[in-house]
This record gives sequence, C-alpha cells and structure tokens, in this order.
Amino acid sequence: MTYVVTDACIACKYTDCVEVCPVDCFYEGENMLVIHPEECIDCGVCEPECPVEAIVPDTDDDNGKWLEINTKYASSWPNLTRKIDQLPDADAKAEEKGKLEKYFSPNPGDGD
Repeated sequence: MTYVVTDACIACKYTDCVEVCPVDCFYEGENMLVIHPEECIDCGVCEPECPVEAIVPDTDDDNGKWLEINTKYASSWPNLTRKIDQLPDADAKAEEKGKLEKYFSPNPGDGD
C-alpha cells in the first residue's frame, strides 16, 4: 500500500503533509502535490496533516486514477521537502468538487 494525493489538493496545495514526511516523497506541481508511490513507506503520518483530506491510502482509490496521476507526475515534478505557503485562493477552493477537470495543471512547481 501507498498513499496518494487526490482532487482536494488541486488549487490549494497546503504543505503541512510535506513537513511531517520522514522520507521526503512529495513532489510539487504548479497547483498540487503528489506522492511518489515507490518512495512512500506507508507510515500514514501525512494523512491527518492535510486540512482538506486530500491524502488517502491507494486502497481507497477505487479505479486507480490517483495512483496513476501520482506516479506519472512524481517522476517529472521537483521534490518538495519543506512547508511553503498554500495557494492564494486555497481556502476559498478547498471545498470545491471536480477540481481535476477545472484547475489541474501538469506544469511543475518550484520544488526546493
């Protein structure tokens, strides 16, 4: 099992999870984070830190869509190992649904 970042992170990018990760397996996109599934040690410390509950075990990812997205972008986005400010409209967009289609950007973030 691994953990994956889901739709709720898009357009928010809270990084409380990054700060507690013991293996630095978070990667930063322009407007969301992903977890590298081969680096995640399944400790689960990141899951309760996410204020929008965007992190779930891959066993909760019914069709594997989020595992695929996390795997794909963790290979090309830069590693993020420290907490940074969330996106400017994060609080306003935190409860929105369907953010993958509305806001997702495949562009990398700045990383460390």
